[in-house]
Amino acid sequence: MKLPAIALCMALLPAATTHAQSNRVDLSGIDPMQVLAGAGDVLQRAPDGDIDRLFRAVHVASRNDAEARGLCALFEPDADRSLLGLQRAANALGNESRQRFVEAVTAIAVNGLQAPRQSYDPAVGEQALKAATVTGMLLHDGFLAGLGATGRDAASRGARCTAFRQLVDVLNDFDLVQRAAATRFLLSEGLARYGGEL
Repeated sequence: MKLPAIALCMALLPAATTHAQSNRVDLSGIDPMQVLAGAGDVLQRAPDGDIDRLFRAVHVASRNDAEARGLCALFEPDADRSLLGLQRAANALGNESRQRFVEAVTAIAVNGLQAPRQSYDPAVGEQALKAATVTGMLLHDGFLAGLGATGRDAASRGARCTAFRQLVDVLNDFDLVQRAAATRFLLSEGLARYGGEL
């Protein structure tokens, strides 16, 4: 087991404890390089049920207009996706949603250190996302345009957020294995991009 992965877990657990005491998430004590060094391995080991638990936390938050705006802000072209940016997004959520996120991330961290490596094929996750995109296009007018919107004006931001919420709704109707594969794929892609930004 990699030492940085242990460091990641040890850093996340106090964050969860702090949350339980103060209803705030504090990631200031986490070294981003340690997260990057260990998080990929943790993601590959976390059971599907734990990955899906994180998806379900996102889904519940996406159904609340105010909380969805905070989540959508993370997908903006100029979004701050650093640990402090994620901390701000988490603290903008309501108490119940924040608790769901902390519990989901903690389960991924803890079980991702203990579980054997999962049989995960990134192509399966990518295919699930493609299927969800096609379904979203069939169900929602303007879905694809919103998903591909690149402007920074209010209309573009609103279209992107609406498409994000619709995509999450579509994925919610997929089975657990597909949802987990899609979520694991997105998390892995996010880690790779974050590493490129450091």
